[in-house]
Amino acid sequence: MSRQPSLLRGVFSFSSMTMISRLLGLARDISISHVFGASAATDAFVIAFRIPNFMRRLFAEGSFSTAFVPVFTEVKETGSHAELKALTARVAGTLGGVLLVITALGLIFAPQVAIGFAPGALEEPHKLALTTHLLRLTFPYLLFVSLTALCGGVLNSFRRFALPALAPVILNVCLIAGALWLSRYLAVPIESLGWAVLAAGVLQLLFLLPAVKRLDLLALPRWGWRQVHVKKIMHLMLPTLFGSSVAQINLLLDTVVVSLLITRSQTWLYQATRFLELPLGVFGVALGTVILPALSRYHVTRDGAGFSRALDWGLRTTLLIALPAMCGLLLLAEPLVAAFFQNGRYTAFDSHMTAIAILGLGAGVPAIALTRTLLPAFYSRQDTRTPVRAGVIALVVNMVCNFALIALLFELWAPANLKQLPWLEGIARVPGLHLGMAIASSISNYLQFFLLWRYLKRAGVYRRQPGWGRHWLRMLLACAALTVVVGAGLWFWPWLQWTHESIVTRLWKLVALVAAGGAAYVAVLFAAGFRWRDLRGA
Repeated sequence: MSRQPSLLRGVFSFSSMTMISRLLGLARDISISHVFGASAATDAFVIAFRIPNFMRRLFAEGSFSTAFVPVFTEVKETGSHAELKALTARVAGTLGGVLLVITALGLIFAPQVAIGFAPGALEEPHKLALTTHLLRLTFPYLLFVSLTALCGGVLNSFRRFALPALAPVILNVCLIAGALWLSRYLAVPIESLGWAVLAAGVLQLLFLLPAVKRLDLLALPRWGWRQVHVKKIMHLMLPTLFGSSVAQINLLLDTVVVSLLITRSQTWLYQATRFLELPLGVFGVALGTVILPALSRYHVTRDGAGFSRALDWGLRTTLLIALPAMCGLLLLAEPLVAAFFQNGRYTAFDSHMTAIAILGLGAGVPAIALTRTLLPAFYSRQDTRTPVRAGVIALVVNMVCNFALIALLFELWAPANLKQLPWLEGIARVPGLHLGMAIASSISNYLQFFLLWRYLKRAGVYRRQPGWGRHWLRMLLACAALTVVVGAGLWFWPWLQWTHESIVTRLWKLVALVAAGGAAYVAVLFAAGFRWRDLRGA
């Protein structure tokens, strides 16, 4: 019997909690932009937070989760509860021990880490000093949030998706409090965000521990480097450091490149990525998180037909959300930024620079979402090498395209006097070159998806289910309707006028456009024959 209905419930459970987190994340970014604007201090925090956050996604939510969940599921399905509890204790002890060392090194070598990931800051000693100080506040977040990810992996394996999805709410609440309240009492106001990140790491772990205890899986951490299942997890982790997290590696390398561009580019690019978090975080991550344990069970029980059906279901559902999300981001980039961020110290120029980055990044939303759905198909079969090949190729292409597109835009946009300067000095004076990086990111994401799809077809573990032609036709018609409706709304309410209107007016206009576009999409989708039962598998 197909298990797709339970998968759908899992997605809804995870997505509903993640939606709360993402909405608070938007409120967080609005608060930060209102209090600090786009400035050198904000750039310093973005760099200082991105480094441990990158490592968290790379080790904890990336390579660790994709290696831990299949092995944990295997022990859960074939072993005893005592073995499962012992595995949890040993993984917690080993992961915690390794991360303690990494955290200590990060604190000691914070200046070198800051220079390594933001070499452009060398030209601004004050910015470099501030980045180093903030990095020492934020780096311990890696330790606590990685252990939180371990707890989340345990809960997800028992199909308890809500609490792990809700945990990031704590980070957003802490950052909002830091921006709006704590910043008033500190000599260097931006420090409040560093303290907020540190507090959030501790609180997130404390939030999930009781749920793990209720499963009777909470035990004193033990060092287990040589335990057979821990060794298996580590063996699976090593290749996935690239394969599962190429988007995060791209993002961190982008941090290095963007530090060479004009000041505030860090903030513009960072704020642009926040608008991708809603569709990708609420649905893309939800689908990947929910489908990994399911695919692992199908693999362990050797149910190839069930495996193929579940993956097909995931791909259809992903496209159902990702395509309209891409259309909406491309059409509403300027109104989105103007409505949410252009207040306080965030200027109209900052809004425009952020919006052009959304255009470049938004085009890659379907590729990122589909990749997150395909990766569990490899990791559930404990194949970590294949995604590495795709990830490394995409990573190299991203970096090549970064410099090629920055150079192209510099030649097109830079005035003649700046072209006479040394190239690195010239690109540091031309605003908007971060658009090249956004486009490069989308190109590499599509390449990674294409490579993964080709490898998966070669492996022969996935067979397309009937009805894909009808599915594509419905989605394309529905996206066309969304585009027409939103385009008509923007003709009636030109977004250039939004900058002269109140925040409340901008917001209700934006809500009206999103609601009208969403309603048109859903209406045409159902008029073309789509039914909810289509999401319940073939």
